[in-house]
Amino acid sequence: MKLCPYCDKPIENQWRFCHHCNKPLISDLDRRPLNSRTNSSEFEDYDSYNRYNYESEESFDVNILEDQNIDEKINQIDQKINQSSYGDNIGDLYLEKAGLYYKKRDLSNSLKELELALESFEHENVQEKIAIAHNEIGLLKEELGYFDNSIYHFDTAINIFKNMEDTIKLIQVYNNIGNAYYQLKDIENSYGFYQKAIELAEEDNMRYEEVKSSSNIVEVLFVLQDFERIKKILKKNYNYFSQNNDIFGLINTYSKYGKLYFYLGENYYEKAYEYLNNAMELAKQIESQISIYAQARMQWEIFLFMGKIDILRNRLQKAENFLLKSLESIRTFEIEADNIKESIILEDLGNLYEIRDEFEKAIEYYTLASEIYYKFGEDFKTAELKTKIAQIYHNSLRKNIEAIDFYENALEIFEKLEYFKEMAQIFDSLGNLYLERDLTEVAINNFEQAKYYYKEIKDNYHTELVDEKINSLIK
Repeated sequence: MKLCPYCDKPIENQWRFCHHCNKPLISDLDRRPLNSRTNSSEFEDYDSYNRYNYESEESFDVNILEDQNIDEKINQIDQKINQSSYGDNIGDLYLEKAGLYYKKRDLSNSLKELELALESFEHENVQEKIAIAHNEIGLLKEELGYFDNSIYHFDTAINIFKNMEDTIKLIQVYNNIGNAYYQLKDIENSYGFYQKAIELAEEDNMRYEEVKSSSNIVEVLFVLQDFERIKKILKKNYNYFSQNNDIFGLINTYSKYGKLYFYLGENYYEKAYEYLNNAMELAKQIESQISIYAQARMQWEIFLFMGKIDILRNRLQKAENFLLKSLESIRTFEIEADNIKESIILEDLGNLYEIRDEFEKAIEYYTLASEIYYKFGEDFKTAELKTKIAQIYHNSLRKNIEAIDFYENALEIFEKLEYFKEMAQIFDSLGNLYLERDLTEVAINNFEQAKYYYKEIKDNYHTELVDEKINSLIK
């Protein structure tokens, strides 16, 4: 019996791709090379094309980072490469080596090997493998946070697969590029590529691909607040996974139902919690069947939203436990680099500690979150958290110098973004701070600035309030 070289599931001779993990079958399957990348990077949500196919990660464990067998296999491949002659087809060896480095979570070396594989395939002019290498490089670039560059590689792969009329791989890369655009917050392009994947799957009656692509577009629909379409998609997906006894698909669907009801508001929190709890219970049933790495990818968001709901329900101890579990999960699978998801959890923990009046701890977590947001170019979130820190220093700790410093840092960012509302609010707060320090002229200058920007956004109420402050100080 032949097994997929990526997920070790049984496959048929005539298959051009694995029907379990959807990876292209491009090498001698009897050799059974170790897994290459089996799952793309994951964003604020299950963002890979195989995002609910957690079982494809089952052969990976964090302990593999120290596995000498992996290093031995890498050395064996190096020997084969060194013994090869000019013109030999060695691209598959580089691909296999990239997969081994990926299993070790050595993403930098994995990327180098993929680029060597691409160079080899281009020399051989094997179009299908060129496209596959571009797709794999795109996935790894995405995982490393180089989203613009990942889009270039996905786009190149798309053009090749279009010329080859390879529908299944085209659907896959449409999903991958859709996810990259989603991470860049380019909702229009993200939606467009996900929709192309869905329509192509429908045209060719590929139900499995349609379900996976629909699951991906749900994340964009959350941003667009198209909750009715989300309900329709999740109902169809639930029926499909139930009929096929697909526990991984059910976990994913329950998790998305939990998010849906969370976003629908306070009246639906208990229903959201119920779905998230169902997802968690199902996940527990298969913990022994999958790796720690796969568990972490599967559970981080479940823990996150349960924590969010517990904060809103003032169940703060439970909320802290869930958020810390979510953070631990993220740090399990990020290993080499910071992950934008981590900042989301750190921010929620900061909020929790602020509610509990643990202000120094809140500042610590807000600062950590802000640093990661800054690294990923999330300027608004960076400035927003600096503003929160300033407010804690001002209103709770009465440390006005620190408050002024953070307000001014946030203001600098908002000025670049031209966010007039936030600028007006900070100038207003700075005016109050300088007034407390008896620096009346400086306070008036800040109030004047606040008044100007409140007028710009036609906020008459706050314009009048600030005007009253100015008049009282002048008199």
